[in-house]
Amino acid sequence: MAKYVLKRLLHGAISIIAVVFIVMILVYGLMNRDLVFAKDPLLSRQMNNNRVIYMYQKWEEFGYLDYVPFADYLNDLARQGEIDEETRADAVSIGRTAEDDSPLTAEYVKKFTEYYESKGYTVSRNDAIVSRGRLANGGKQQLFAYRDYSVFKRLWNYFTGLFYVDNVNYVPEENDIGERGLTFTWYDPVYGGEKFSPALIGNGTRYKYLVYFDNKFPYFHQNLVTIHLGQSYSVTRGVDVWDSMTQSQGSWVQSEITYPTGLQEMSADDLHTATYVAGSLETSDLYKDRFTDDYTYTRTTQNNMSRLGYSFLIGIIATIFVYILGLPIGVLMARDKGGIIDKVGTVYVMFISAVPSLAYIFMFKGIGRSMGLPWMFDMDNLSKLMYVLPIVSLALPSVASMMKWMRRYMIDQMNSDYVKFARSTGLSETSIFFKHVMKVSAIPIIQGIPGSILLAMTGALITERVYMVPGAGGLLIDAINAYDNSVIVGVTLFYAILAVLSLILGDVLMAVVDPRISFTEKAR
Repeated sequence: MAKYVLKRLLHGAISIIAVVFIVMILVYGLMNRDLVFAKDPLLSRQMNNNRVIYMYQKWEEFGYLDYVPFADYLNDLARQGEIDEETRADAVSIGRTAEDDSPLTAEYVKKFTEYYESKGYTVSRNDAIVSRGRLANGGKQQLFAYRDYSVFKRLWNYFTGLFYVDNVNYVPEENDIGERGLTFTWYDPVYGGEKFSPALIGNGTRYKYLVYFDNKFPYFHQNLVTIHLGQSYSVTRGVDVWDSMTQSQGSWVQSEITYPTGLQEMSADDLHTATYVAGSLETSDLYKDRFTDDYTYTRTTQNNMSRLGYSFLIGIIATIFVYILGLPIGVLMARDKGGIIDKVGTVYVMFISAVPSLAYIFMFKGIGRSMGLPWMFDMDNLSKLMYVLPIVSLALPSVASMMKWMRRYMIDQMNSDYVKFARSTGLSETSIFFKHVMKVSAIPIIQGIPGSILLAMTGALITERVYMVPGAGGLLIDAINAYDNSVIVGVTLFYAILAVLSLILGDVLMAVVDPRISFTEKAR
């Protein structure tokens, strides 16, 4: 079994990489890269050469290319000791035109051009645009080099950046932060240093708290290893796909907070999420009153579940109803083949199969609305009744599918040789049906249980849209509409991982239930 699972995991990993590779080709290679600015309000505010620079900076941020300004090149030379600070400051000033460059600037422009062109970069020099005798962009000329990433390079960068392990070298060496290191405490300062709550605190790390405990399930939390599926630049601007799916939503929840300076006040700040922001302590009196170092950026505590939380809750309850209703009805239809139960069940299956899903979802919505049930999610006034219609709309179509397949499996088994043999030994039809046929027929159904559970986290695209559920289902659609490539790739990877795990766990569960199935011996 272990060998089989490892083999399937290896094949699954290859499949996942192939899926992400294809999606990257589609969204990065075949789609016009200008479309990523379709919903960017800042682009229209950029003028002339600044607009070009802004676009290249964003393309680099979005993973299209590597972008190197001339000023960064000179800064690197200064840091390496090849030029002094005075030379750097004199050489960085580019003239009104190329002919106006000083001899020193022209020398380093030539070195810059030769160096990056030899590495396959394209060097671009945008002449300042003159309007009514004046330079439209303030007289600044732009010199930079850029090189498009190949799809293989982009794929490598993506997978090597999936996980980040925090360490004390995150903060640059030139930043004065005191002694770097990790500190373990039994009494978390967030709770005033009096409550027993172990925590691992870092200095020089990205996150202040690397490991900590609180009163929220699962009570143990960590920031030591973080997942990066891709940073959104439209849908949830500046937020990673994983964070946008797992962070809580809704209104702020305030509680009494003890800040590092000892100040106590009612706040929604979650100090356990404090991250390093260089120089932030010196820029705000608000920070100085509360923090003792530059770990000043915190997330807020909110009162509602995350996108994944809503999708999983609705999905898992719907799945439970599918098995509770679909399996027994399918068994009764097979038992009463040709009878009234079978005919009514067949009509229901045919209705669900024939009517488009959007149509019966709106039908359920209309019926529920006429009964006084909430028909849209209200984040500010949540009620348990809000879950009824989405769960019903999600469960009833799947109930029909479960009924159909359970009936089919059981009827197929009724004509098997082992059933004929059982009849010849004198076993009653009831005993054969429930003790043998139903048990064997349930095996392929059981295989789908892990998938039903795991894929509940992906959300239901149509159902969540219709009922305005703040779940994960609409994230991919929003990303496609906004040309948010990072979110598209990240959600695709998430879906692919769940699909592979579902298949593997389904096979393992099927082998556990049916001892006749073995993955260690070849069929003879």
